[in-house]
Order: sequence, then structure tokens, then C-alpha cells
Amino acid sequence: MLYEKRDHHLEGNTLEIGIYHNLIILRETHVGLFLGDDNGNEILLPNKYVPETYNEGDKLEVFVYLDSGERRIATTLRPKLAKGQFGCLKCSATNKSGAFLNLGLEKDLFVPFKEQSKKMEEDRYYNVFMYVDEDTDRLLGSNKLNKFLELENVDLDENQEVNLLVDKRSDLGINVIVNNKYKGFIFENQLFKDLKYGQRLKGFVKEVREDNKIDITLQKQGIGSIEPNAELIIDKLEANKGFLKLNDKSNPEDIKSVLGMSKKLFKKSIGTLYKQRVIEIKDDGIYLVGYSAQ
Repeated sequence: MLYEKRDHHLEGNTLEIGIYHNLIILRETHVGLFLGDDNGNEILLPNKYVPETYNEGDKLEVFVYLDSGERRIATTLRPKLAKGQFGCLKCSATNKSGAFLNLGLEKDLFVPFKEQSKKMEEDRYYNVFMYVDEDTDRLLGSNKLNKFLELENVDLDENQEVNLLVDKRSDLGINVIVNNKYKGFIFENQLFKDLKYGQRLKGFVKEVREDNKIDITLQKQGIGSIEPNAELIIDKLEANKGFLKLNDKSNPEDIKSVLGMSKKLFKKSIGTLYKQRVIEIKDDGIYLVGYSAQ
């Protein structure tokens, strides 16, 4: 009866689900706080999410979604995804209708069978896109990522820093989702550190091809890449008592293991540091000039 009364009171609520809202605290009740926006919409923040201190008229940032009874509800919990975002979630359960992924809320994200690229299994992780189903007004997930990506109109510049979500591996390299919008690819020869499915990290646009395919690199190209890599080498030298057992004759795999960069970038960086008399290059490795342990 309590929920029926509340639903009637909130009839016509148009607060968008799946996103964050900054709402005003309107009043306190025995079930929680009622919050509202400037358009007269109201929603309940249950007692378990009410902050320890508050005043009527204060604003709260809350996430709005449908609870297990399909009622709009506010929470101060921060889910792992919001509407329109890609991310990696763990499958907590499956049934004959689909899979349920842990969203970080009391209610899991439902992924129907038709939105699974292959049948999902409990306790495995999957990259998904979260959206609102227009027919049911419910938050759903989809593992069929390509249909939510922009594959034609690519608005990216060469060497632009981008956010990446690591997707599936192929024989040639790794697919990535770029800036929560585009499909990119990191070729094997650009992989100077191990990447895990679902991992988030920064990268750079190497090239946008004529067919709108996006090549991604983990290190900035050209002259601009020398500076940060040189700083990394100095940091490693300082952490290793001013010495690294690496030089321009070292095995590329050894360089990758220690510094996470290609031999080409390593040689450019130590060349710059050598010209600036920051390091010495000897047969047994590189030395930081003037190093003294603190």
C-alpha cells in the first residue's frame, strides 16, 4: 500500500532513468526524502541512502533507475555504468530470458539473449553498452557493441589523447572502444604492455584511415613522445639507484619489460637525455649523471 500511494503521488514523473540528477530536497518522510526538480517531478530517496546531515532545500546528486518493482527510485550509490556508456561487468546470474550483470546497484543490469553476441556465462566478465529500451522504459545491456558505435563520422585528430576500453583480441592485435564512441584497433607491434579485456586506459590516435578505421597507439608519436618517455626513464633510473641495465643494444623484449616502450622510442629518449648530459651510456647500461641516493 505504501508503494501504491507513492506511485500515485508521483504519477507523471518524467525524471530520466539511467543518469545522474541534481535534485532539491523537498521534504522528509518516514520512508525517506522526497527530491524534486524545477519541472515539478518528485522521486523518493529511501532511508538507506539518506545522508547523515542535510537540510530541506539542499541539492543532492542521485542516480535514477527502476527498482525491482519497476518503480522510479533515486540512489546515492554510483553504478559502474550510466546510460549511453560502455563498460565491463561481471555476470552474476542467468536464466531462460537472458543474463544479469552486476551494475553496482541493488538491481542487476539485464541483458536479453537477443543482445548477447554469444551466450553469457555466470562469473565471467563482458563488455556491454547500457541503454533504455523504448518499449519497456527499462535499462538494458547489450553485448552487441558495434550497433552502438559510430563507424562512419570520425571526429578525431592524429596524436589526440583518447580514453580506451579494451575489447576482444585478434591475431593482429586488440580491438578497443575509443572515447565511448568509436571502434579502434591497436596492432600487435604497438602493444608494449599487457592489456586485459575490460581494462580502461589512455591512448593516442595514430591514424584515421580513409575508410574511417582508427589505428590507436599507447604512446604519442613523433617528437612529442620523447619528452614523457625520457621522464619515465629518469624516474626508473632514480628508483633503481641511478642505473638501468639497458642500452641501445638491449633486446627489445627487455626494454618492453622494464619500461613498457618500444626499442625505437627508448633509443630516441636516451639519445635526447645523453645530448642533454642527463645520462651516461656505457656497455653495461645507462647511468644517471650526478645521482646520489637521498
